[in-house]
Amino acid sequence: MSIAAERAIDELRRGRAANVAGLAVLPVELCGEDALEAFEGDARADILITDKRAAQLALANQLGAAGMQAVGIARPDWIDAAGAAAIADPTLDLSKPMKGPFRTVTVDDTARARAALQLAKLAGLLPALHMRPARDDDNFLTVGVAEIEAHRAPATLAEVTRARLPLKAAKDTQVIAFRSPGGPEHLVLMIGKGAYGDAPLTRLHSACLTGDVLGSLKCDCGDQLRAALDAIAADGGGILLYLQQEGRGIGLLNKLRAYRLQDQGFDTVDANLRLGFEVDERDFGIAAAMLRGVGAARIRLLTNNPHKVAGLEAEGVAVDDRVPLIAGHGELNADYLATKRDRTGHQL
Repeated sequence: MSIAAERAIDELRRGRAANVAGLAVLPVELCGEDALEAFEGDARADILITDKRAAQLALANQLGAAGMQAVGIARPDWIDAAGAAAIADPTLDLSKPMKGPFRTVTVDDTARARAALQLAKLAGLLPALHMRPARDDDNFLTVGVAEIEAHRAPATLAEVTRARLPLKAAKDTQVIAFRSPGGPEHLVLMIGKGAYGDAPLTRLHSACLTGDVLGSLKCDCGDQLRAALDAIAADGGGILLYLQQEGRGIGLLNKLRAYRLQDQGFDTVDANLRLGFEVDERDFGIAAAMLRGVGAARIRLLTNNPHKVAGLEAEGVAVDDRVPLIAGHGELNADYLATKRDRTGHQL
């Protein structure tokens, strides 16, 4: 756990600048003209985006990139704060289509630049930053690359509390809350009386406010959550992890931006990429740490997504079997489900 990283995340969320190992950065989406002018001083700030967003601007080849790469864009006089926001936010591409031509600038320290973009992601912001070299007279909070990389380390997870939580699907349920200092809270539901063997039926469920709570028909999340609880109860008990990794880890507001892009004709995969994110930003190390915390070293995983199996096994959790979960298929989410099947390998 890094206190400096936690404080830097909070600074970016408030629209303030931070110093990432000598690189001064300011979030594009929260920056107005006055804030940008104050940040720049006498030195013009450029723009830092991910390779995924750069590919949409014809500045990088996303197919050649392994993981998130950082791309710098020169910011000439004609790109003001609003113009930078249009570069960062693809939901504005149709309303502000006349962008460019752009010129890339060399990113001197790629590890530092990637860490700065990761900081923006951790803050729930678009991964797009105004950047310039830090100056001696800056009064920005400073954070190192290693501190950002370690911030979400599963080792920082700790159990906070546990309590009985009778559910409609299973009255004999206990809820256990885990938290990293300064980070989101994740829940484990221990369903049944514990007589479900050495490899309990287990579901990893990423939080989906729109589906789980509001009953959205754009996805199958709410139906899958309820079907998973029913299936685990019918199996005699097991485990459900409720993970605060909304929108495959991009956060609620960015997921809603992705919805807007879907309204423009893009599928869920392309929407995430256009926003500058990876196809899936979830950290399976968090789920693995929670399973170890409740003593589940081996599980049977209730999922249609083979990548979840691979992700958990890479983190040291033995998955004895993958159990399909079919629920929530409907007319309004047919394209969404087809994308999961055809582009992310879900076995529906």
